[in-house]
Amino acid sequence: MAASRPFRFAATLLASGALLGAAALPATASDFSHAPRSAVKIGQVQYESPRWGHHSNRSLNAEWVEVRNTSRHTVRLKGWTLTDRDGNRYRFRHLWLRGHDSVRVHTGFGRDNSRHVYQGRRAQVWDHNDAATLRDARGRWIDTKSWGRHHRR
Repeated sequence: MAASRPFRFAATLLASGALLGAAALPATASDFSHAPRSAVKIGQVQYESPRWGHHSNRSLNAEWVEVRNTSRHTVRLKGWTLTDRDGNRYRFRHLWLRGHDSVRVHTGFGRDNSRHVYQGRRAQVWDHNDAATLRDARGRWIDTKSWGRHHRR
C-alpha cells in the first residue's frame, strides 16, 4: 500500500500539469466551427417593390437590400457578393464602406455612388419569400437575412 501512494501522487501531478498546459494554449481558428465575425451585415430590405409597373426602372429601384458597416473602420467591398435564393448575384465593384455607414443595392439601373449601387437588372430579384446572402471576396459567408414563409434568422 505504501508503494501505491507515490504512484497516485505522481499520476495526479501529471494529470494536473496536462490540464494546466492545455488551458494555457491559445485557441486556433480550427477550434471554432463558425465563420469569422464581420462588422458588415445585411440591414433593411425592401423586397417586391411597392410601386406599380414591376418592370419599370423606377419600380425596380424601389426594391433594395441595405449592406451596413457596424464598425468604425472602413471596409473594402470589392469582390463581395450579394445573392438571392434563385442564384441571382450582384458583385460589388470598387466600393469602400465607411465606418457606421451603409449602402443600398438597388435592382434596376442607376449611377453608383457611395450610398447607392445598382444591379442593372430588368426584372425584380427580391420576392415575398426570399433571402439575401452576403459573402466576402474569398466567398466566405458573412450574413444572411431571410423573410417570408421560410424565414430563418
